[in-house]
Amino acid sequence: MAGHEFFEPADRKRPVAEPTAAEPLAADEPRQSCDPAFKHGVVVGFDGSTSSERALAYAIGMASRLGSGLVIVHVANRLPTTVWAGCEPPVFVDVPDHRTEVLGLELACADYLAEVPWILVERGGDICHELEEVGREYAADAIVVGSSHGLVGRLFGSVAGRLAKRAKRPVVVIP
Repeated sequence: MAGHEFFEPADRKRPVAEPTAAEPLAADEPRQSCDPAFKHGVVVGFDGSTSSERALAYAIGMASRLGSGLVIVHVANRLPTTVWAGCEPPVFVDVPDHRTEVLGLELACADYLAEVPWILVERGGDICHELEEVGREYAADAIVVGSSHGLVGRLFGSVAGRLAKRAKRPVVVIP
């Protein structure tokens, strides 16, 4: 089974109560995975970079060995409006990111993903928070990320380092 799903970023998609339900759903109620086949799977952060491709290759092998599904997560960019408008307090705006669609098409055509069932999840926001959130929603056995080698990672802390400090599940960092 191979395929992909596109979810709206977490701050845009709100649960809707059934018309016959007695109580409306709370806005902060956690999302549940759509497919139980991906419960206890492997979550991998993927943006198309070389390090994320290595992380994806490792995650595919890990999911194959575990006999579980693979949840590929692409986190879209968000920028504070203060960058553009100079206003207070900062408000975050989703930057149009068509990269997820391109990544989804590339992954759908990839032969190496035929070994495991997989889905592609798009989120918007902080990369570390979103990867941990997806891991929690899918009750992931591990989160796999690639290491960063850039100047920004050295100055502000890499995604892998921040995720390893805050995650509540195992984090595998691929060099």
